Amino acid sequence: MSLFHYRGRPGHFKRLAEVFKDKTQGFGDRLDQIFGTADSPITDEQIEDVENILLSADVGVQTTFKLIEKIKESTQGKRVLTSYEVRKMIHEFLLDILNDNQHKVVMSAPEKCPRVIFIVGVNGVGKTTTVGKLAYRFGKEGKKVLICAADTFRAAASEQLSVWAKRTKTDIVKQESSSDPSAIVFDAMNAGKARNMDIVIVDTAGRLHTKKNLMQELEKMKRIAGRQVEGAPHDIYLILDATTGQNGLIQTQEFFSSVGVTGIVVTKLEGTAKGGIVVAVAREMKIPILYVGIGEKKDDLIPFSPKDFVDSICS
Repeated sequence: MSLFHYRGRPGHFKRLAEVFKDKTQGFGDRLDQIFGTADSPITDEQIEDVENILLSADVGVQTTFKLIEKIKESTQGKRVLTSYEVRKMIHEFLLDILNDNQHKVVMSAPEKCPRVIFIVGVNGVGKTTTVGKLAYRFGKEGKKVLICAADTFRAAASEQLSVWAKRTKTDIVKQESSSDPSAIVFDAMNAGKARNMDIVIVDTAGRLHTKKNLMQELEKMKRIAGRQVEGAPHDIYLILDATTGQNGLIQTQEFFSSVGVTGIVVTKLEGTAKGGIVVAVAREMKIPILYVGIGEKKDDLIPFSPKDFVDSICS
């Protein structure tokens, strides 16, 4: 049983808590294994164990060292910290990091134009599925949404998006898999304006910044969108697979420097007992975490809440 017993509100907290509760090697569980009772004094050996747990949970080297330094400073002058106090310090430290960037406002589209969102990321992170889930979520908010199937590199992407469009009752613009993605973006921008859409979500092919031709293609798509819709793309969401660990931080750095990123969507959170990459990305990149994916259903994409997230992984 955890040293902390949070009374999380129903809904998002409950669903996040359920993601981590069965992961016996999760962050909170491993802390429980090294700590004694709540009033037990913390030892140097336990502090070292905390450091190893933070690193293995993908929290990041710099974040881990900063937190451990803070804990050690608090023990100076022969002051003894209890397990409860250290657990509380970890919770507050992680929460401060995540809260630091969440106040950033996502850019809105001009009043008479659709808001255009580009979805980017490497292969296999769940971009296409996230597009479908975003369409469903925006639709529930009363928005008119159009999906642009601009991933012509992967043969099944268009078909997969068509299934999501049907499932979420969302309009879609697509062409043959061999088509020029910029041409599809052109059609989608015009369709978005003609149909008075509130949001156009553009699914793009998986790519790395080292693939020069694919990055040039993405830049071309951005230019086409900007010519048809003022200020587009208004947002660029990077999709990160939570199970990739520190590779997720590297991907964020690469995409941010290459194409710009306005927000992060973390997928497959249900597939990892760690979750620390969320903290590492927030601290290192200063980019807001917008949503987290916790399953395969259309409503398994929930708005990111720093408090709910930290409560869940620490409990």
